[in-house]
Amino acid sequence: MTGMREPATRLDGRFSSPSAAATAWSDAAERLERAEVFWLSTVRADGRPHVTPLIAVWQDGALHFCTGPAEQKARNLAANPHCVLTTGTSALDAGEDLVVEGEAVAVTDEERLRALAEAYVVKYGEEWRFDVRDGAFTGQGGRALVFAVAPVRAFGFAKGEPFGQTRWRFDGAG
Repeated sequence: MTGMREPATRLDGRFSSPSAAATAWSDAAERLERAEVFWLSTVRADGRPHVTPLIAVWQDGALHFCTGPAEQKARNLAANPHCVLTTGTSALDAGEDLVVEGEAVAVTDEERLRALAEAYVVKYGEEWRFDVRDGAFTGQGGRALVFAVAPVRAFGFAKGEPFGQTRWRFDGAG
């Protein structure tokens, strides 16, 4: 995968079985690529959290999602681009939940947007086909801003036996 940054990887023994091993970032990135539903957490202007499910594609070392310019998440990100995307399973004793912390950056380059639009179709099907116009997606729902979130910090929560918590830090992030 292009654009992939190799993070510092650490298993947190406080929250892991004695036999657990840290998950490789390449494995976590593959899970991000395959995951269908994500939860985006942003912060409203008054400081209250806002969480919403959405679809996203993993490309060039970042998660990409789109939203209408008037939607709450777009308004939140305009004021504070820091956000968290999560994905995983609802099972208590199987799978691995992933948490990606980063900053949402608007994607407006039309060549990149066309590649992302194609990635949406490949992953989610024809009903998610977008045109690209004026630095955004356009479709049946109107204009959609596109954001990229490259991980600054990420966490993996392996569930079942052994359970474990892996922490990935990118570019010296704390």
